[in-house]
Amino acid sequence: MDLLEQAKAYEDAKMSHMSTSDKVSASREAKRLILAINERYKETKDESLMDLMKRLTVKKKKIEKRLGGLPTEL
Repeated sequence: MDLLEQAKAYEDAKMSHMSTSDKVSASREAKRLILAINERYKETKDESLMDLMKRLTVKKKKIEKRLGGLPTEL
């Protein structure tokens, strides 16, 4: 599957009711996609790629925020 198709599928995927391991794998997948798109962006300077990276980053940050967990008391 093409890189942009993978990014679109990731963007459209539902992220509710995920287990912790699902969140970790989703975060890693987002990182992989963002880095791969960034390599293509460096070559083409296409603004649509930058917008796609920004949208993926927002979704990744939301997932990672939920991974943070509650602070533990001593």
